[in-house]
Amino acid sequence: MEGPAGARVETRGLDRAEAERRLAEHGRNEIQREKTRSPVSVLLEQFRSPMIALLLGACAVSALLGEHADAIAIGAIVVLNAIIGFAQEFKAEQALLALRSMTAPRARVMRDGYAVQLPAAEVVPGDVLLLEAGDVVAADARLLEAHTLATNESALTGESVPVDKAVRPVPEDTPLAQRTDSVFLGTAVTRGTGVAEVRATGMRTELGKIAHLLASTSETETPLEQRLERVTRSLLVACGVIVVLVGALGLWRGYGWLEVLLSSISLAVAAVPEGLPAVVTIALALGVQRMAARHALVRRLQAVETLGSATVVCTDKTGTLTTGTMEVRQVWGTDERAVLFASAACCDASLGPDGKDGTGDPTELALLRAALAKGIRREELERERPRVAVRPFDSETKRMTVLRADGVLYVKGALEVLLPRCRAGTEGATEAARTMASGGLRVLAVARGQGPEEEGLELLGLVGMADPPRPEAVAAVAAARSAGVRTVMITGDSAETARAIGRELGILQPGEDAAELIHARATAEDKLRIVRRWKERGEVVAMTGDGVNDAPALREAHIGIAMGRTGTEVTREAADLVLTDDNFATIVAAIREGRAIYENIRKTLVYLLVGNVGELAVMFAASLVGLPLPLLPLQLLWINLVTDSLPALALVMDPARSELLSRPPRRPDEPMLGAAQWRHILLVGALEASVVLGVFIWADPAQHVERARALAFSTLVFAELLRAFAARSATRIFWEVGPLTNRVLLGVVLFSAGLQLGLYELTAARELFGLGALRLWELGLAFALGLIPVTALELSKLVRRWMARP
Repeated sequence: MEGPAGARVETRGLDRAEAERRLAEHGRNEIQREKTRSPVSVLLEQFRSPMIALLLGACAVSALLGEHADAIAIGAIVVLNAIIGFAQEFKAEQALLALRSMTAPRARVMRDGYAVQLPAAEVVPGDVLLLEAGDVVAADARLLEAHTLATNESALTGESVPVDKAVRPVPEDTPLAQRTDSVFLGTAVTRGTGVAEVRATGMRTELGKIAHLLASTSETETPLEQRLERVTRSLLVACGVIVVLVGALGLWRGYGWLEVLLSSISLAVAAVPEGLPAVVTIALALGVQRMAARHALVRRLQAVETLGSATVVCTDKTGTLTTGTMEVRQVWGTDERAVLFASAACCDASLGPDGKDGTGDPTELALLRAALAKGIRREELERERPRVAVRPFDSETKRMTVLRADGVLYVKGALEVLLPRCRAGTEGATEAARTMASGGLRVLAVARGQGPEEEGLELLGLVGMADPPRPEAVAAVAAARSAGVRTVMITGDSAETARAIGRELGILQPGEDAAELIHARATAEDKLRIVRRWKERGEVVAMTGDGVNDAPALREAHIGIAMGRTGTEVTREAADLVLTDDNFATIVAAIREGRAIYENIRKTLVYLLVGNVGELAVMFAASLVGLPLPLLPLQLLWINLVTDSLPALALVMDPARSELLSRPPRRPDEPMLGAAQWRHILLVGALEASVVLGVFIWADPAQHVERARALAFSTLVFAELLRAFAARSATRIFWEVGPLTNRVLLGVVLFSAGLQLGLYELTAARELFGLGALRLWELGLAFALGLIPVTALELSKLVRRWMARP
C-alpha cells in the first residue's frame, strides 16, 4: 500500500504490545467531559443570592432572640424558594441526560495484520483505521487510501455539505474545513471507503482543542442576577442605616436595650421584602413552563429572562436558520424534466417510502426529491433501465457516470469538468453557473451521451442546490429586527453562500456591513472571538449552535442556546437553553417571554418595595415622635409574607403584552429600578404611611395600644391588597387592563382579605399577633382608608394622560 508522496505503509497495523505501550504513553482516546451538576450542587445554588443570605441572617437573629414564630416564617419562605428552584433546574438536568447517546463508539483498526473492532477509547497514534459509509471517525487521522470517500464535518466546521476526501497532501496551515487529506474525530463517513493512519487521539485532536477552549471560557452573571444584587445591596444599606439610627435614638431616650432591639428587628423585618426571592423564582419557573410548551428546555431559571434582555443573537446557519437538508432551488436548461431524469439516473442514494428521508449523499437525496416531484422514481428507472456500468464520484475526476441498459450514458459533476466533454447544450452554461453560484447555490452539471465513452456528450442543464431557509425563520428574523435585536449569522459555509442566505433571510439589508453581520468559514476560535467582541461593546449576547465547535462560544455568551435534535452532547452541556425543535423562531418567542418576565418582576418589585417603604416610614416616624410601636415584628412579617407576597405572586403571572416585541431591548446598563420607579416607591410609600400612622394616632395608642395596632394593621393590609390592582400597569387603569385577564390576582386578594378578617375571629390568632378586637364599623373604616392609595394611583394615571394630550 502507498501513502502520501508514494511512501510505503505497513498494512499490518500495530502489534498488541506496541499498541498497549502507546496507550500507556498517550492515554485513552477520550475527550474530558464536563461533569453534570449533582442534585446537591443544584440545591446549593438556590442559596447563593444576597437576598437569601439577608433572609437567613434575619431568621438566625429572630431565633436567637426567642422570636420563634418570626424565625420559622422566614425560614419557611427560604426553603420554599429553594425547593421551587431546585425542582425546575434538576428536572431540566434530567431531561438533558435523556438526550445523551446510549451507545459506546467503536472503531475498526488493523492489529497484528487483522482487521479488529475495539472500543474507540483504545485507539492510539499509529493505528490504521478502516473507514466505510456510516462510520463515526474514532480519531484524527491522515488518509492512506480514499475511494469516493466523503465525511460530514458539520459538528466541527459548521459546513453542511459533505467534504470529499483524497490522499493528496495539503499544506499544514490549511483551514480545518479544507483539509481534504485528513479525517477527524467525531465526524461521520457519508460515502465511500478509506484507510487512514491515526495522528492524534483524545485531547490532542481537533475536538480536544475545542474542549480546551471550553475550559478558557467563563460563565457570565445574568443581567437579572446583577440587577437584583444591586437592589439587594441598596436595601441592605438602607436597612442598616435606619436600624442604627432608630437604635441610637432609642438608647439616647433611655429605653431599655431589649426594647430597642425589638424595635430594630421590627424595622429590619419591615425593610426586607421577604417574598421577593420566591416571587422571582416562581416568575422564572412559570416562564420555564411556558417555554417548554414552545419546544425550549431551560436548564437555568435565569436564562429565560436573560434572553429577554438580549441585544445580539449570534446564530449558526445550518439547521437553525435553514432546514438542514439540501434542496434543489433552481434548474437551468431547455427541458427541466430531462435534467431531473438524468440526475436521478446518475444517483446511488435512495429515498424512503415517505419520499423525504432516505439514505445516501445529501446532494443526491435532494436530486431524487426534485425528480420525484416531477413523477420520476429511481426505483422504476432501475427496473426499466438497469445499470450496466458505474464510475463512482471521485474527488479527482469530480464526476459520476452511469451507463444503463438502453445504451444511454448519464453523467453529473462539476461544470468545468463536463464542458470539455460536451458537443451540445453548452451555450450560456458558464454564465448561468456563475449567476447561480453568486446566489449561494451549489451548482451541478448534468449531461448524457451514447455508449460507454465520456465524450461527445450533450449538456442537459444545471441544477442549483442549497440548504434553504426555514419559512418561519424569515419572519422570526424580521420580528427580532423590529424588537431591536441584531441577528448575526456564523457559519462554516463559503462567504458567497453565507451572504446569499443572509440576504434571503433578511439578516443583511442594503447598506449594512456584511463583515459585521455575516461570518463565514468560522472556526471554534473565531466564534469565541466574535462573542467576546460583542460583549466588549456592552451588548447582551445570545449564541446558538449545534456543533462541537459552537460549545466554547455558547459557554462564553450571556446565554447559550443548543439544538436538541441535531446538537452534540458537548454543545447541550454548555448551553443554558436547549431547543427541542431546532427552530430560530423559538428563540424570538423566548425573547418575548423573557421581556414579559422582566416587566412582571420589575412591577412586582415596585409593588413590594412600596409596602416596605410604607412600613419603614410608619415605624421610623413613630420612633421619632416617641409613639409606641404601631406594628409588631410578627404583624410586619404577616404583611410581607401573606398580604404582600401572595398578590405579588399573582402579579408575576400577568400575561405578556402584545407590544413587547415592537420596542427595542432595554439598555444593558439600565437598572432594575430607575429614578421613575424610586420616585413612585417613595411617594406611594409615604402616602400609605401617612394613612396608617394617622389612624394609629386617632385610635389613641396611649390608652388602647392593641386596638390602635389592630386598626393600623388592618388599614395597611387592605391598602396593600387593593393597591395590587393598580400595580398591574403604570399607564392603564384597572378596568382598561382587564379585571378578568388575571383571575389569580382576584382570587388571591379575596383569599388574603378573608384570612385577615379571620385573625380577629380567632382568639388564639389575636393573642399571637397582639391584636385587640375590632367592631364591624372599625373594619369598614380600615377598608375605606385602604382605598385611599389605590384611588390616588388610578386618578394620577388619568391626570398624566390628560396632561400629555396635545
